[in-house]
Amino acid sequence: MIKGKKLLVIALGGNAIKRSDEKGTSENQFNNVALACEELVKINKQGYLMILTHGNGPQAGNLLIQQEEGNKLVPSMPLDVVDAMTQGAIGYMFQNQLQNTFRRDGRNIPIASLITQMIVDKNDTAFQNPTKPIGPFYSDQEAKELAESKGYSMKEVRHGTKENWRRVVASPNPIGLVEAEIIKRLVVNTIVITSGGGGIPVVRNASGDLVGIEAVIDKDFAGEKLAEVVDGDIFLVLTDVDHVCLHFGKPEEEALQEITVSEAKTYLAEGHFPVGSMAPKIRACIAFVENGGEYAIITSIEKATLSLSGNAGTRIAPDKKD
Repeated sequence: MIKGKKLLVIALGGNAIKRSDEKGTSENQFNNVALACEELVKINKQGYLMILTHGNGPQAGNLLIQQEEGNKLVPSMPLDVVDAMTQGAIGYMFQNQLQNTFRRDGRNIPIASLITQMIVDKNDTAFQNPTKPIGPFYSDQEAKELAESKGYSMKEVRHGTKENWRRVVASPNPIGLVEAEIIKRLVVNTIVITSGGGGIPVVRNASGDLVGIEAVIDKDFAGEKLAEVVDGDIFLVLTDVDHVCLHFGKPEEEALQEITVSEAKTYLAEGHFPVGSMAPKIRACIAFVENGGEYAIITSIEKATLSLSGNAGTRIAPDKKD
């Protein structure tokens, strides 16, 4: 809490920027961001201090394709620079549309987007087993040539087509946020858009300098680390479902309203949450609460405002004391 106001860290899912049935044009993305901003302005009216973070998967993927296609004419940029480029682009979209939405609402709220670097451990075991697919698909021959010429780790991710291979990179855990103190100073009177796409992964070299590294940090874990290091009170994870569910997609599906950290861990161990979608969100929310957060919420952007009053979404709270 800062000056009597609770600090709300909002992690926006990719559907807030690019929907799966869209090409991802600039117009598509601005329209989606504008819709998200309508809900964010409603939340702001409730008196919270706000930090926004977001994914960048589709945007980074598209930009990597542009880098590959344009490499004959201009040098392609490494993944850490691509991360920075997408942070800036998406940050601009949210900054612009939030400013416009607040103006139409008759309010002038300071908004800033900040390029951020997320520190990872260069000895993280994830670097020994790259698993995160990035960029375009390649043929068998192209994959072999890239592995030999650039040292890329390549993985066959599908079968039955001419192009089945993709480059894979490590997904290390975030351990620190370089710009944390700047964010804490800004958020006192500014809505801050930051740590997009998990932040730019950096490591400390032998002399202590920060050096960008080609990796992808999970946006849910990065969002939790952001919320933790800025002393956030509430961590709001916005995705494409209204609630977390047990037995999702089955006749016995059960929407969860509020669960404790211990209950969340039990459901995780029982395998209720898919590894590539809901499980990282649950793990991030558990970590946030265990590291001192008041509570976390998982819901859709359409239900975001209602969720803060306890009327929607799934709330993950500390274990009840005896």
